Amino acid sequence: MVWIPAGEFSMGSNNPKFDDARPWHRVRLHGFWISATTVTNDEFGRFVKATGYVTVAERKPNPADFPNAPLKNLVPGSLVFTPPDHPVELNDDSQWWRYVPGANWRHPSGPHSSIDGRGRYPVVQVAYEDALAYARWAHERLPTEAEYEYAERGGLSCKPYAWGDAFTPAGKDMANTFHGH
Repeated sequence: MVWIPAGEFSMGSNNPKFDDARPWHRVRLHGFWISATTVTNDEFGRFVKATGYVTVAERKPNPADFPNAPLKNLVPGSLVFTPPDHPVELNDDSQWWRYVPGANWRHPSGPHSSIDGRGRYPVVQVAYEDALAYARWAHERLPTEAEYEYAERGGLSCKPYAWGDAFTPAGKDMANTFHGH
């Protein structure tokens, strides 16, 4: 765990492409503790083994939650990133995410994938509900959205990216991002 001191920062974005992050606004936070690393497959596996927990992706969806979906489509699974083979506009994420039956934290890309040999990789294919259950089991808590963004920005404020102003400074990719091609 690392201590993040109290402070104020500009949260969100004024970019019209990011409606879910608008508007940019000032937020003041008290100091807080946050994990220095993400939860790994091994750590999440210990939680599942100790509790018998079944993730959202491993459960059959409730038909009442999806009244217009054909019953044959209501099978356990999750969204999997599938990059298109041609350039696309970045305003429609349905172009690169697809629902894969059988995709879950043990099989992140679908039933024929595995986390074997990836115990120290970050766990993926977990829903908020799953992360919350893990945090409670570990006697921790999830950071708020504001806490997470504040920590992620590393002290920068009024910058669109955690590393500054340019998406690819000097042509260098700064994060594992999808560029639409």
